[in-house]
Amino acid sequence: MTQYALALILGYLLGSIPFGFLATNLAGLGDVRTIGSGNIGATNVLRTGRRDLAALTLVLDAGKGAVAVLIANWLWGYEVATIAGIAAFLGHIFPVWLGFRGGKGVATYVGILLALNWPIGLIFCATWLLILFAQRYSSLAALTAAATAPMFAFAFSGVQLTWVTAILSIVLFITHRENIVRLARGTESKVSGKKNAKG
Repeated sequence: MTQYALALILGYLLGSIPFGFLATNLAGLGDVRTIGSGNIGATNVLRTGRRDLAALTLVLDAGKGAVAVLIANWLWGYEVATIAGIAAFLGHIFPVWLGFRGGKGVATYVGILLALNWPIGLIFCATWLLILFAQRYSSLAALTAAATAPMFAFAFSGVQLTWVTAILSIVLFITHRENIVRLARGTESKVSGKKNAKG
């Protein structure tokens, strides 16, 4: 049980590093939580008008999820690594350093999937990018990729990864509940990269 506890701590601490918040502050743009959707993820960082910072946030948020999984897998094996991945995902959404107000978890989900099973991770990315470029709704792209991830995991991996993706996807849908309402109403903002765009 000690290894599971350590994996939870490791995953949560890595996941809770608020890269979007740090990047915008270090760039002199202030608190990213005061604009757009108010979260610290790459999509909201993009609303500052800084695509470079958004890309950096995307990579780092994915990276922390992947690193948590890879370290745990190296130390304790695949099963424990899945726990570290879930903990990293929750750490990103509920970072203790920012009063448990973080991002929505998409990039971190990607990193976790790539580390646990890279083909499934690539399918997630392909689905996300396809919907994003076709519809230009970041939320719809994320929700579609998350909805299909457990299906692909079941078809090409197995029960263990299916359960992990199911848990992550359910939480991701919860973090996107306001986006789902706006999508249904037709008021959801499209990705534009314009400074301070709402959504």
